[in-house]
Amino acid sequence: MGNIETENMMQPPLENVSSVLVFTLSGLNETLENRFVFFSLTALFYPLMVLCNVVIIFTIISQRTLHEPMYVFICNLSINALYGTAGFFPKFMYDLLSENHIVSYAGCMIQIFVIYSFALCEISTLTVMAYDRYVAICRPLEYHSIMTSQRVLECILFSWLAPFSCMSVLIVLTTRLTLCGSTIEKVYCEIWAVAKLSCFSTTVNNVFGYIVIFVCFGHGLMIYCSYFQLIRKCLKSVEVRRKFMQTCMPHLLSLFNVATAMFFDVLYSRYGSKNIPQGVRNFMAMEFLLLPTILNPFIYGVNLTTIRQEVLRLFFKKQVRISE
Repeated sequence: MGNIETENMMQPPLENVSSVLVFTLSGLNETLENRFVFFSLTALFYPLMVLCNVVIIFTIISQRTLHEPMYVFICNLSINALYGTAGFFPKFMYDLLSENHIVSYAGCMIQIFVIYSFALCEISTLTVMAYDRYVAICRPLEYHSIMTSQRVLECILFSWLAPFSCMSVLIVLTTRLTLCGSTIEKVYCEIWAVAKLSCFSTTVNNVFGYIVIFVCFGHGLMIYCSYFQLIRKCLKSVEVRRKFMQTCMPHLLSLFNVATAMFFDVLYSRYGSKNIPQGVRNFMAMEFLLLPTILNPFIYGVNLTTIRQEVLRLFFKKQVRISE
């Protein structure tokens, strides 16, 4: 009997453990007095972001001259931007006008899946774009034999299926956790924040999370190797240097944009302090959803002459014809 009582005393107090049906998002609690300002800014930003990316997608699909691998990958970035932001902005705008910031358990898992598969797809797409630029500039005579339609399709499938597979496993590992809380200190559902609510060990989740991070570093290594070869080639030829500035600089700007945004999100997730104003913390948490999705269309639309000319021709046909 004494041993049984000792074992019972060592068991965790299960009476406080219940199945979580809804989560409370506390990221807006300290900024409610400015919620109408934030809603107005978001109501301007989100449609603008959608419009810019839709213009890029429609232009690339409708113009046969843009049916090249580089432009197909840019189109994929814009499609991914629409996909990822759809998992965040509608709910965020609703919360700005609502008194209760709650989300169902299923809705939280879906939001986690969409937002983080979007982030991983962004990295994967930028990786295949770096490979494409390497082949185009360092092996130009072999470019069309290497970057065939089938190879481009394989790259697109890789950029989507790899993130979906990783996030599916992470979601399954998360749903098996028994949670002792339901408050997420963020403006959206985040997988690390949900894992921290677990009553028991999250070792398996952490290990797989580090595997995903390691894979992302592998993508980064591939990008580094591609650009190392590109820069070596640029030092030997003025023509290659000109082509590099025209087609690679937009990619580098986009890559820097995404890397910076991801870096801020990791800092916030791991080391975010409550001493930092909540508005700053919210911006750090949302930056990877804000900056890449709106800046990428401008980066590629302004810097790539071909896209810029096709957009102008598409929307100002009469004026272009007159000038011609």
